[in-house]
Amino acid sequence: MDAEAVRAWRKAERARLLAERESVEPATRDAWRRRIDGHLERAFPGLARATLAFCWPIRGEYDARSLIETLRARGARAALPVVEGPRRPLSFREWRPGVALAAGPLGIPYPAGGDTVAPTAVLLPLIGWDGAGHRLGYGGGYFDRTLASLTPRPAAIGVGYELGRLDTVHPQAWDVPMDWVVTERGVYRRDPAGLAFLGEGIAGTPSALASPVCYADEIAPGGPEAPQARTGPLPGERLLGILRLPWRA
Repeated sequence: MDAEAVRAWRKAERARLLAERESVEPATRDAWRRRIDGHLERAFPGLARATLAFCWPIRGEYDARSLIETLRARGARAALPVVEGPRRPLSFREWRPGVALAAGPLGIPYPAGGDTVAPTAVLLPLIGWDGAGHRLGYGGGYFDRTLASLTPRPAAIGVGYELGRLDTVHPQAWDVPMDWVVTERGVYRRDPAGLAFLGEGIAGTPSALASPVCYADEIAPGGPEAPQARTGPLPGERLLGILRLPWRA
């Protein structure tokens, strides 16, 4: 598929998935939101210490605001992306309740002023996503340019719904895959062979099962899908305090 065909395909898939997502009953989307909140809280306890960038929700996206409120109460610093211009990386400004907001592209709010911050983790909304961890967004390429430009690179956590899963998004050379994908189903981690489904962390104190990093070979037999082993952590993995939780497929 050449570049022009990929653009046409992505445009059509984007429209289809947006229409499907917006047709979901609000009560169902809210139930999915609560499940995603729970997965993020249990699987990524280090988010409570992170500078966490998120996106103001539009068009039926996962709404991170309740989770952000919870994490800020525990010590997290929150930020929203700011479009600096066409084909330029995003910047991030600190957000807290009461901050004055302005309307950016697509009508997405961003802080009208305030400090620029460097996120250690980013929650990226997914219209579509595939088994390699690539994301179908709104087509501007802003997050790909941003992730490629940041040093150190923040942990990229894609958040969306199972209805958005595709066989492939036909990634191009500039597309940056997610390190993690979290849906209402549970948590996926990007390994060399593609996304590995870890399941959902079971609520409760991990106690003796806690460790700094969760690797596939630490999952109990008969548990979630076994991915190819990795030789090192993903960006931000130790910072986020990924737990060796008991997982439920």
